[in-house]
Amino acid sequence: MDAAAFRTTFAAIRREIQRVMVGHETLIEHVLYAMFANGHVLLEGVPGLGKTLLVKTLAQCLDLRYSRIQFTPDLMPADIIGTNVVVQDADGRRYFQFQRGPIFAQIVLADEINRATPKTQSALLEAMQERTVTAPGGPYVLEEPFLVLATQNPIEMEGTYPLPEAQIDRFMFKLKVESPTLRELLEIMERTAGSVQPVPSVVATGSDIKAMQALAREVPAADHVRLLAARIVRATHAGDEAAGSLARRYVRYGSSPRGAQALLLAARVRTLAEGRVNVSTEDVQAVAPGALRHRLILNFEGEAEGVDPDEVIRSILAEVPPTPAASWCA
Repeated sequence: MDAAAFRTTFAAIRREIQRVMVGHETLIEHVLYAMFANGHVLLEGVPGLGKTLLVKTLAQCLDLRYSRIQFTPDLMPADIIGTNVVVQDADGRRYFQFQRGPIFAQIVLADEINRATPKTQSALLEAMQERTVTAPGGPYVLEEPFLVLATQNPIEMEGTYPLPEAQIDRFMFKLKVESPTLRELLEIMERTAGSVQPVPSVVATGSDIKAMQALAREVPAADHVRLLAARIVRATHAGDEAAGSLARRYVRYGSSPRGAQALLLAARVRTLAEGRVNVSTEDVQAVAPGALRHRLILNFEGEAEGVDPDEVIRSILAEVPPTPAASWCA
């Protein structure tokens, strides 16, 4: 696959999703950035904004196995990864056989992930990072491409369990799902109130996705582009000499190295999607909010003042401008 084919397939998937989804253009693009960068996505928004519809529609556009897990407080790890069941052969002998759970898919919707207990949430950790599942008779290797898209409601906190840092750091992006505008709301009513509902067509296969993921990793990024990504991540750490002004005041812990990896990989995908072959500093800046907002842990002062991590990131982007390729970090 070449750059032209990448852009064509990317546009075709985006177009099919937009046949069903109204608005959310930037959200859709960033979900695709993560998918082609082989990363997972956390979608945050109040109920009814189309989070589940977006994931379901994406699955319909791709010839991939899809499963949906509804997270509830009584959900157990075995309900996700599977469990041993007793079976009987033709001779009447009984034995244990591992019954695979819904994690054994290629697109997994973890709906309302913060409603399950930390013990159940942890069942996703290995699958999201190593793409394997440790279970009786295993370990089992998950089929690629493998993508977890999780949803959570930021308002309804009763009966929910905040995701631990190790869990949330495994998501490449955390994306906010915003409410529709008046024009978009009218179009939603028009599309959904009729007797005929739009159905997306399959426009890509698993082989296509893997080829596009491999191509994205080959996109060249100049020294000054990689330097910018590294400087942005360093600026999220309050104790670093290069920390941003708001980060120094409001952030307790900054981004892990996964944040820098997410910045560069997503920027490479954005480069190909826009028909270019070299990563620019604008690509890094464009994907920074989604890649970093969930990796900033605010301190007491930040929590008390209701500081939005996006505000901290905007400040960092303004204070850390691109530098010439000859510059280097300490």
